[in-house]
Amino acid sequence: KGMVDWRGFAVEYMFFKNLLKKLEIEPQVFYDGKYKSATEPFREEKMAAANRLQTEVWLGDLYKRFLSATAEVRRIDTASLHDYANRYLVETPADAVKYNLIDAVKYDDEVRDEIKKRLGIPTDEKINFITPGKYLDAVTLHPYKKDKIAVIYAEGEIVTGKGEDGQISADEYRALIRKMRYNKDVKAVVLRVNSPGGSSLASEIIWRELEMIQKEGKPVVISMGDVAASGGYYISCGADSIFAQPNTITGSIGVFAIMPNMQNFFKNKLGVTFDGVKTATYADALTITRPLTEQEKKIIQKEIDLIYSDFKARVAEGRKKDIAFIDSIAQGRVWTGERAMQLGLVDKLGNINDAINCAAGLAKVKEYTLREYPEPQSFFDLIMGSYKNVHKAGIIKEEMGEETYQLYKRIKRIKESVGKVQALMPYDFTIE
Repeated sequence: KGMVDWRGFAVEYMFFKNLLKKLEIEPQVFYDGKYKSATEPFREEKMAAANRLQTEVWLGDLYKRFLSATAEVRRIDTASLHDYANRYLVETPADAVKYNLIDAVKYDDEVRDEIKKRLGIPTDEKINFITPGKYLDAVTLHPYKKDKIAVIYAEGEIVTGKGEDGQISADEYRALIRKMRYNKDVKAVVLRVNSPGGSSLASEIIWRELEMIQKEGKPVVISMGDVAASGGYYISCGADSIFAQPNTITGSIGVFAIMPNMQNFFKNKLGVTFDGVKTATYADALTITRPLTEQEKKIIQKEIDLIYSDFKARVAEGRKKDIAFIDSIAQGRVWTGERAMQLGLVDKLGNINDAINCAAGLAKVKEYTLREYPEPQSFFDLIMGSYKNVHKAGIIKEEMGEETYQLYKRIKRIKESVGKVQALMPYDFTIE
């Protein structure tokens, strides 16, 4: 019983322009890159032509990859698979069997009986199931070697300062990468990046530390996860080699900043007004209680232009490409890993094991120990920290519901980035 979902892929964006207009809030948006659509929900009522184009391309790439992979393992041509979705032919598990998407429809006890049959054990005997964690521990044991390859996991939004769990904080990763630089046993670093980006300053700080470790003669290899875009690509672009999956979302080379003017909202909706004094012309330039002057707008846009120029220069230097070419493929545009390789933003398609093997080859080490970072916290800190964050998030999600909670997270991210230049992806990806 139940349903099997075979409807194709779809993307839907939420736009806040009319909401802000009703609240009398002026977003005051600054950005570089015609495809940099992170600010689009605040300045448009629907997708701009450039954003629609790039979305159609990367979503089409993901769907094509999905159909190809399914066709290969199920031995069905992609045209038929596409037709199943267009005609909504697959709704129930029985439909999935009919069209060869699955092999059979069985209850749990029937599946267990099938396993026992294939194992050749009696039907009344218990199957010795083990967890993936125990299996992983059993198959990854290897003798200690002095030479080490450090695998650093960088997952989450890139932020300045110390950050929180699930974020890539500039302070923590600067110290961690520097530690790898001074550790003589570490011969190479593999950075596993799964990030939509974030603070441009924090991205620059991490990029600098990776550059310094390369100057020590230690190779740096990037392994991209689901997303390594904007600031996530910033910290990756200078590596000796970059690996991505075909359906990795990367690129998004562009920057933006939002400086809301909430003067009319406070005055007309809340009855609150503001007044004050200052010692210099631009002392209150980043306030949200009045509109920016034309000169202040020019100053902020100049800063955006400078950071965008630096971003492109980092990519051009790291990828050994002409900056004019980088500008042509930048503009905030999002690419899949496969297209990024064709453009030279990525070197090879492969997983983290491929990246590790590449790092070992570049470092000229044959026998080595893998060390993973960040290292686990103490048991107490791990349990209490995880409990606190999960418990808090769980309560909010339960009260709001999943969709409203995702909107809450987006608004919280915007609130924290007010007045800060961001190299951040315009999307949150959820595959359902």
